[in-house]
Amino acid sequence: MQLRDWAQSLGPWFPLAFFIAHIVVTVVPVPRTAFTLAAGLLFGPVLGIAIAVTASTASAMIAMLVVRAAGWRLNRVVRHRSIHTVDERLRHRGWLAVLSLRLIPAVPFSVLNYAAGASTVRVLPYALATLAGLLPGTAAVVILGDALAGHISWPLYLVSACTAALGLTGLVFELRQYRRHHRRRANHHLYDEHSPEPTPVGR
Repeated sequence: MQLRDWAQSLGPWFPLAFFIAHIVVTVVPVPRTAFTLAAGLLFGPVLGIAIAVTASTASAMIAMLVVRAAGWRLNRVVRHRSIHTVDERLRHRGWLAVLSLRLIPAVPFSVLNYAAGASTVRVLPYALATLAGLLPGTAAVVILGDALAGHISWPLYLVSACTAALGLTGLVFELRQYRRHHRRRANHHLYDEHSPEPTPVGR
């Protein structure tokens, strides 16, 4: 393939330059699909997947940290009485929500980065969930880029569909867990309000 031959002729520094450009450009709201496809076209499936997944994860981490450094918070951006409960949930179990959303191709990459940065989700779980969640879909797109010169294999579509279904399943599970937890807290609060106060002991 001419593009791959051209990339190889540029020398060993080109993958590094591509990697850095991928990180810098996708920190801002720029679709990363072009970089992911290009990684497959230029470097093949093995090196292409390694570059695309690592660069996307690094970009997501930088975007998150930039938002936090800017002082953006969910309770300031979104005015709703339940936002504190949602934020607290993200702090303790945010990795599952991040993992599920990363598995759904329709969820914008940069929007999720900024939302995570404005929440209290912890950095390490966010990084690991991002890496794991990006891997299947990114690998499928890189392999698609690698196959553009030939016939596109139908298993690529199957991988994307299964990945999205898995993400939606995890998200639905987390939403149900959140509602159950919120309902339990509300019932407990209601019980405390209606429970009789202890009778004071006479002197």
